[in-house]
Amino acid sequence: MAAEKLQKAIDTLKEAGVRITPQRHAVLDFLLNSMVHPTADEIYKALEGKFPNMSVATVYNNLRVLKENGLVRELTYGDASSRFDCNTSDHYHVICNECGKIVDFHYPSLDEVEKLAQQVTGFDVSNHRLEVYGTCPECQEAKKEQMH
Repeated sequence: MAAEKLQKAIDTLKEAGVRITPQRHAVLDFLLNSMVHPTADEIYKALEGKFPNMSVATVYNNLRVLKENGLVRELTYGDASSRFDCNTSDHYHVICNECGKIVDFHYPSLDEVEKLAQQVTGFDVSNHRLEVYGTCPECQEAKKEQMH
């Protein structure tokens, strides 16, 4: 499944005239297989062993190209580092207040909320974002252990 997604993404880039460098391929592959919405720094750290000459700037440049071609979404929450998501379909996120982990969850799209906001305000609504905050199971467990 991930291999199929990777090939589709590579085809999209090739059609857009984007060169597929080994680093670009690795960043894309890492993102497609990552469920944790990594930061650019986390991607860099994961790949630096394979690409010792790669810089953080290379990772950022590749993320920009992937974003411009609609293959990656940049998630910005508060003042934390941007996280990157290869799932560009409509979905929502639940975010841990403790460790910052972001997990996807699917819920029927809130299109009716956009329509209502448009009617009430007269805005031409383009999109929306839903964020749910809480404490992830790992951080809950860590808190319990600290209390004992």
